[in-house]
Amino acid sequence: MTQKKPNKDIQLEFAGKHQEIAVVRLSRPAKRNALNDALILALRELFENMPASVRAAVIHGEGTHFCAGLDLGELQERDAGQGMHHSRMWHAALERVQYGPVPVIAALHGAVVGGGLELASACHIRVADTSAFYALPEGSRGIFVGGGGSVRIPKLIGVARMTDMMLTGRVYNAEDGERAGFAQYLVPEGQAFDKALALAQRVADNAPLTNYALMHALPRIAEQPADQGFFTEALMAAIVQNAPEAKTRVKAFLEGKAGKVSKS
Repeated sequence: MTQKKPNKDIQLEFAGKHQEIAVVRLSRPAKRNALNDALILALRELFENMPASVRAAVIHGEGTHFCAGLDLGELQERDAGQGMHHSRMWHAALERVQYGPVPVIAALHGAVVGGGLELASACHIRVADTSAFYALPEGSRGIFVGGGGSVRIPKLIGVARMTDMMLTGRVYNAEDGERAGFAQYLVPEGQAFDKALALAQRVADNAPLTNYALMHALPRIAEQPADQGFFTEALMAAIVQNAPEAKTRVKAFLEGKAGKVSKS
């Protein structure tokens, strides 16, 4: 791996045969990788300036936790206007993860709590190991989610489950969390990063325009009325299949040169 350092609390490395995978590491282990404003702004800058050679990304946390949420040391009194602008700053940063240049796989372990769960929900694939646990303690602290969680998390687990978590302080362990929808993959403790990296390699091998359509078009189609969704789908299908790489791959399949789908 080669490494860049955009901020002392977030590290960027490159992996893969052609350095096509960006590995983003939250690096505040003494704070359980709690998120402060500087780290959120650094995350936004990182995804806004991702090298064009990168085809997929992995986000993980240093130490024993993925991310324990907002750094409570930064909590301060804000009037309504200041609070709104602060929340919108987080929205802009995490939007660059969800609607950025490449698919993002989160490797989850330990605490995936509060703002950490909001960050994980902005990623496209989530891999958890058996040490992971999920919580939204904002309700018991007299505050509300502000990093996009009220939009993204119900799409993973449903409104009723999120309401329960915030009203009662319920904590999901790794196994129950996978069944609820927090993660698509569950692996033994200590293996989340390796699994996420392997998935990132598979994703990086896809045609870039197909990945872009899955990241940017699919979630919007899901929100559209059916007739609009069908039309958007037709447009994206036409655009994606017109790419030279798509034509090469389809030709290889038709000539029997591409692998067939089989049970793994």
